[in-house]
Amino acid sequence: VQLQASGGGLVQPGGSLRLSCAASGSIFGINVMGWYRQAPGKQRELVARIISSGSTNYADSVKGRFTISRDNAKNTVYLQMNSLKPEDTAVYYCNADIYPGGSSYYSNYWGQGTLVTVSS
Repeated sequence: VQLQASGGGLVQPGGSLRLSCAASGSIFGINVMGWYRQAPGKQRELVARIISSGSTNYADSVKGRFTISRDNAKNTVYLQMNSLKPEDTAVYYCNADIYPGGSSYYSNYWGQGTLVTVSS
């Protein structure tokens, strides 16, 4: 099982980006999927997460600007980021609690990270 993130890049303040993260491999099911970020010199922090029912929660710093969604059929989670600010600059990591095929226990997985730079 692996997570593959994509969609990062350079964007001007006020711009938008959409991140995607697809889970692949032998997967029985996925519970929570989420996005974390780590800025230089700072600890990794939760940005947003979504459970299988569709319930979401967000960091206060991104509420109203970011939207997390998922496509369960594609085992993919998205993060739509609008009104981006320089302080959103960070490496963004996807994370998921995945039940591997044939297992009744989930394991936590991390994607490789994708860099988002907000700068003029």
